[in-house]
Amino acid sequence: MSKYLISFEKGAMDHIAEEDFQQVWDDSHAVVRAAKDAGVYVFAGGFRYDDGDADPAVVAVDGMVTDGPYPESKELIGGVMIVDVPTRDEALAWAAKIGAACRCAQDVRKFLDNPES
Repeated sequence: MSKYLISFEKGAMDHIAEEDFQQVWDDSHAVVRAAKDAGVYVFAGGFRYDDGDADPAVVAVDGMVTDGPYPESKELIGGVMIVDVPTRDEALAWAAKIGAACRCAQDVRKFLDNPES
């Protein structure tokens, strides 16, 4: 089995009308429940960008902390789900499910294999 990160950029759901967010919430949580039921769920969550403790930061190799990437940046991730599945095709199928639920495109990336796990 391999772990895959399924994610979307911050702002990817900005086109969704406020009155539709409850349905998006319900639909996305239904996909998470389905992933749990299928035994492929590892983790899922969204990121906060609305308080000081949630501000993105970069920590250099010498320990120096700087602000960024900045909230206006397209590099910020809005939400993630990690699945543990046998094939890339299965990861893409889960990405399609979460993409439909969240109403936005998903990025799929395979984690490096960990020989210790």
